[in-house]
Amino acid sequence: MASIMSARQALRLGNRLSARSYSSAVKHEGARDIKRLGVIGAGQMGLGIALVAAMKAQVPVTLVDSNQKSLDKGLVFADTLLAKQVAKEKLTQAQSDAARALLLPTTSIDALHEADFIIEAVPEIPTLKFELFSRLASVAPQHAVLATNTSSISITRIAAATQDPANPLDTSASSRVVATHFMNPVPVQKGVEIISGLQTSQSTLATAVAFCEKMGKIVSYSVDSPGFLANRILMPYINEAIICLESGVGDRDSIDAIMKNGTNVPMGPLQLADFIGLDTCLAIMNVLHTETGDSKYRASVLLKNYVAAGWLGKKSGKGFYEYAQKK
Repeated sequence: MASIMSARQALRLGNRLSARSYSSAVKHEGARDIKRLGVIGAGQMGLGIALVAAMKAQVPVTLVDSNQKSLDKGLVFADTLLAKQVAKEKLTQAQSDAARALLLPTTSIDALHEADFIIEAVPEIPTLKFELFSRLASVAPQHAVLATNTSSISITRIAAATQDPANPLDTSASSRVVATHFMNPVPVQKGVEIISGLQTSQSTLATAVAFCEKMGKIVSYSVDSPGFLANRILMPYINEAIICLESGVGDRDSIDAIMKNGTNVPMGPLQLADFIGLDTCLAIMNVLHTETGDSKYRASVLLKNYVAAGWLGKKSGKGFYEYAQKK
C-alpha cells in the first residue's frame, strides 16, 4: 500500500520544483517590463528600495506611507544620500536631480493604481502584511507584481491573504505575489533574495528577477522556508552572541572584536544587531521559533528585555551601544 508523503518528502519535492522554476527565471522568460514602481513604507528599507530604483532602474516610484512625517523624514534622508553620491562623484548633479524627481510621495495607497510592480516594506508583523496584501488585491492593477520585502514570513501565507476565502482556487492575485528581500542598507548592499510561494507564477518570478537586476542587485534564490537563507543563517548567529553577553561568556567589546578581527567581518554581531534594529531581530527570531518549533531558535531573554525597554539600537539612540540622536 502506498505510504502517505511525509512533510520532509513534501519539502524536498517543493525544493526541487522551486529549483526548476528558478533556472527558467534566470533566463527572464516571461518577464514583464516595469514602467512604474510602487513602494509601501518610507522607513529605512522602503526609502532605500525606492531610491535605488530611481537611480538605477530610472523608473517613477510612488512612495506610500500612511504617516506624512515618515515620508518627510524619508525624503530628507534621500536628499542626504544623493548629496553624498554627488560629493563622491558617483552621480552628477543632473543625475541626482533626475533620480529625486522620480520619487513621488503620497499617504494614499490608492495612488498605486498605475504601478506595474509594488514592493511592501512595512514592519515584520504577519497580521500587518496579511491585511496589506488583502487590500492590494483590490487596489493594485490586475497585472501588477505584488512583492514583499519580508525577511522571514511565509510567502505562501502572504499570497493566501490575497485570495477570496470563498474561492481559494482563484489565484489571479496570489500568483502575482513574490518576495524580494533586499539587504540593509539597500543603497550599499548588492544582494537580494528572491522567494516564491506555492502560488507564484513563472512570469511573476521572472519579472522580479529581471527588475531586481535592473536595480543593480545580485540575485540569490531561496525556497519558502522560515527565515529563507540570509536570516536563517544570520539571526541565530546574532542571537547566540547576545546569549554570550547575557551569560557572561564575554563582554560586548570582546564579542564584537573577536568576530571582526577573527573572521574579517566589517562589524561584530552586537553592533550589527543595533544597525538592523533589535525589534526586527526579535521579530525574526520569533518567526523562526514559531514556524520551525525548534528550540535552537528561541530568542535570548536579554534581547527580549532590550526591546521591552525600547532600546532598539541605532534608530532609538541606544541598544548594545549608544548613538547620538540627530536633532
